[in-house]
Amino acid sequence: MKFIHTSDWHLGKTLEGNSRLEEQEMFLNDFVDIVEQNDIDMVIIAGDIYDTSNPPAAAEKLFYKTICKLADDGNRCVVIISGNHDNPERLSAITPLAEEMGILVFGYPLSKTTEAKYKGFEITQALEGCTKLNINGEKVTLITLPYPSEKRLNEVIKGDTEREQQISYSKKVGDLFRKLEENFEEVSINIAVSHIFVVGGESTESERPIELGGSLLVQKSDLPQNSQYTALGHLHKPQKASERLNAYYSGSPIQYSKSERVYSKGAKIVEVHPGQDAIIEDIYFKNYKPIEVFKCKGIEEAINICEENKDKNIWSYFEIVTDEVINQKNIKTMKSLLKDIIEIKPIINQSYEYEHVDMREKTMKELFVEYYKFRNKVEPKGELLDLFLQIVEEEGDDN
Repeated sequence: MKFIHTSDWHLGKTLEGNSRLEEQEMFLNDFVDIVEQNDIDMVIIAGDIYDTSNPPAAAEKLFYKTICKLADDGNRCVVIISGNHDNPERLSAITPLAEEMGILVFGYPLSKTTEAKYKGFEITQALEGCTKLNINGEKVTLITLPYPSEKRLNEVIKGDTEREQQISYSKKVGDLFRKLEENFEEVSINIAVSHIFVVGGESTESERPIELGGSLLVQKSDLPQNSQYTALGHLHKPQKASERLNAYYSGSPIQYSKSERVYSKGAKIVEVHPGQDAIIEDIYFKNYKPIEVFKCKGIEEAINICEENKDKNIWSYFEIVTDEVINQKNIKTMKSLLKDIIEIKPIINQSYEYEHVDMREKTMKELFVEYYKFRNKVEPKGELLDLFLQIVEEEGDDN
């Protein structure tokens, strides 16, 4: 049996207010092709389907269209769990229609599907947090733990200190996994799916933390111990969650922040059979619209870079070393040459000599002007200076 593990699609996510739906649609079209070309039997999406609990209609439409293609009218099993960004009730609302096509949606911890037979597979048993299937003549036991927050678990995390709360939470998750693992069989393919933050995982700027002060972290010892493959979601950098266990983060499919531009995006294709080690293959996605950070020595270099890259489809950030504030004319020139500039950040190239100043030797006006120039690199406008002096005068009258 062969499956593909992906997660953290974050459909509807923006970059500083700029839509990423066009890139996401290109990725999803390619993803469907990858699934079909590799004869995938099951698709696992390990949470964070959307970027917010109230996603835009266009993002929902794109998701529904994609999973219908993936399911292929019941010829392929599609497994979806909720992440910390998803609203579990909203995600699960499509269950009645989805189950008709072989799409299994798990919104809350210990949620379940129903027994059913489809063109390409069969659900032979549906338990809380565990689904037993028959795919291509092989038995599959799938345990699922959608994002287990304190609220979704409907339990209070005990402990007076942050450390005690973290231990209590991790133990709760571990107890759930251990209970669910009792359903694993030697004659079955045993797979686990969850959306959690494992201790030691490497995060990026675009991930919304799911731990509060570290209390929602899961120890590696509390991961499934007997799973042939554990498919995880939440961290956007693809990585192995444990050296000893076959627990992996597939990562997000698109660069969602500057920190994500330094590594490739992809998914895991896994071939596994009962009682055998999983064969794991990394498959990489296209970078549909790269995020670039340009560090420039002066505004002229920045403008030249805009000219050189004007025909490229990129998101760009500029850090410009300069002796003075970048004026609006130059900013306008840059943006006229290169579209989708997200940020232009001046790095003021000045060194200041700190000296002792006796405030009694200078007037309040002189002190304010010097401070304003130090902070903003320009002289305060006349009306601003007048307003400051008026406030100072009023304060003096009160005293």
